[in-house]
Amino acid sequence: MTTRLHLLQHVPFEDLAFIGRFAEEHGFTVTSTALYKGEQFPDAGSFDWLIITGGPMGVNNEQRYPWLIPEKKCIENAIATHKVVLGICLGAQLIASVLGAEVRKNTHKEIGWFPVYKIHEFGSDPLPGCFPETCIPFHWHGDTFDIPEQAVHFYKSEACENQAFLYTDRVIAFQFHLEATRESITSMIDNCNDELVKGKYIQSSEEIVSRSGSALKAANAVMKNILETLRTIQIHNDLET
Repeated sequence: MTTRLHLLQHVPFEDLAFIGRFAEEHGFTVTSTALYKGEQFPDAGSFDWLIITGGPMGVNNEQRYPWLIPEKKCIENAIATHKVVLGICLGAQLIASVLGAEVRKNTHKEIGWFPVYKIHEFGSDPLPGCFPETCIPFHWHGDTFDIPEQAVHFYKSEACENQAFLYTDRVIAFQFHLEATRESITSMIDNCNDELVKGKYIQSSEEIVSRSGSALKAANAVMKNILETLRTIQIHNDLET
């Protein structure tokens, strides 16, 4: 049973990164919609997983980026048809918006390697069991979201209270980048270097690169565990239907 993964990509410099490696290793078929090229959205029946990556635009900026309107509909349909949906940074904010939560500017921009802390206990559920009590992922965001109704808020950081939530057993929103690789981090620095100004929660490009060793490896290990668990949940549910 081959998993069909579809990517919604907002800018060329934010792609699947580590998720792409995982998909290749596990024989996924991978398709994508490059929104910056005006490509068409897929039908929900054509994929099993929907991955929504980041980008510098805001979820409410529909006048400048009119494709946000059909994108939200695509995400809504994916959730309604019980697909695995994983949103990262802007992708997480889009999931929150689709589920009726407000997305707005955060008090602080958060760029660099900062710890997040688990704030909810889930018992023995398999997917939440993948979430460590604390980890140090890579961040690059200035907006935040409220937690949607019926979603479970499970990570916060010093700079941003709402870092992640889980909706049902297969929709995850991460404000941060567990999927980051050295290449994806370098691309973000190259394309968004103007955001690396002095700030309480903004690290310099030199500091970001210097810490992209053990922290990156640990973040990818958490991401791998989550992806493997999502794959197990999907296979189990597919066998039941």
